[in-house]
Amino acid sequence: MKKQYLLFLSMVLIILTAAGCSTNEQNKKPLKQKTVELTVSAAASLQNALNDIKSNFEKEHANITINYNFGASGALQQQISQGAPVDLFFSAAEDKFDKLVQESLIEKTKGTNLVGNDLVLVVPKDSKKGIQTFADLVKADKISIGTPESVPAGKYAKETLEHLNIWKAVEGKAVYAKDVRQVLTYVETNNVDAGIVYKTDALISPKVKIVATAKKNTHGPIIYPLGIIKNSSHPKEAQLFYDFLQGQNSMKILEKYGFKGLH
Repeated sequence: MKKQYLLFLSMVLIILTAAGCSTNEQNKKPLKQKTVELTVSAAASLQNALNDIKSNFEKEHANITINYNFGASGALQQQISQGAPVDLFFSAAEDKFDKLVQESLIEKTKGTNLVGNDLVLVVPKDSKKGIQTFADLVKADKISIGTPESVPAGKYAKETLEHLNIWKAVEGKAVYAKDVRQVLTYVETNNVDAGIVYKTDALISPKVKIVATAKKNTHGPIIYPLGIIKNSSHPKEAQLFYDFLQGQNSMKILEKYGFKGLH
């Protein structure tokens, strides 16, 4: 009887010890972080640089997925104004960004002017039209710019052509595009004789050549502000990506694609 009792006791001790070990093992396991998806509305001209930055960020933050919504800054600003669920806005123009600050959708303290850009005139690589300057646009049959009301690059293009007193001569030849990347596509496919895009867009295309750069005094300053949307569903993670975009490695990537740091 005593033997059976001791055996029973031993069994109980073994079971309790095993249970304790498994609890310790469970405690040692790191708690699984909940996965979060961030939506970033960004100017079309930022596409290549931001895709590189996304890869780096997601390697460091495995639980956060970045989803981009690329387009014309004006169209993106309107979407946010109308309540689109967005966590960060990276605009190609200060006025579109400031509109969201005025509407209290972005806190001024949660925004920064991150990079700048240049405006250039591009023609197809094999162009024989003899377009070498903005003044030569009078020789073109068709030119493309972004729609000035919604595409900042289009607004800067119109300002430049007005400043050079050639807008009236070329306005009838203009083919308007929904964003700066569409302008680039029109030039690449020879649908137009020339287009006005950001330097960063021209640099990524082997099918176009830059023939002229607009002087700074011909258009408003090209500044890209970045900010966190006030009603973001994931403010903590949005702040992480906001800080990451301003980091040294991200700035190097932006500069590699032709953007200019402002800090």
